[in-house]
Amino acid sequence: QVRMVESGGGSVQAGASLTLSCAASGFTFSTYSLAWFRQSLGKEREGVAAIDSDGRSTYTNSVKGRFTISKDDSKDTLYLQINSLKPEDTAMYYCASYPGPVFNPHAEWEYRYWGQGTQVTVSS
Repeated sequence: QVRMVESGGGSVQAGASLTLSCAASGFTFSTYSLAWFRQSLGKEREGVAAIDSDGRSTYTNSVKGRFTISKDDSKDTLYLQINSLKPEDTAMYYCASYPGPVFNPHAEWEYRYWGQGTQVTVSS
């Protein structure tokens, strides 16, 4: 059974850092395309970072320079390091995967499997 479980969210003040984790099981982690998405109340789901099976990463412009996506194939775990958090980063953060390459790494319809989400709340 495919499972993806996020953790590491919390309530912090602006300027703080967080590391989100996504523990995966039930599939060949090293061969999948992986991504992080977020969704704020009243807004559509937004892709923020993606990493392919070779470890190449891409970011949406709004998070570039502050977010770092990485993976550890030996632990079947995906990470998102977030620095200099802003109130506009407040959202539910989801990890997602697809068994192979994707054409648009930040499009939610590309991904097959999703985690339940972890909440990040940033106050002023």
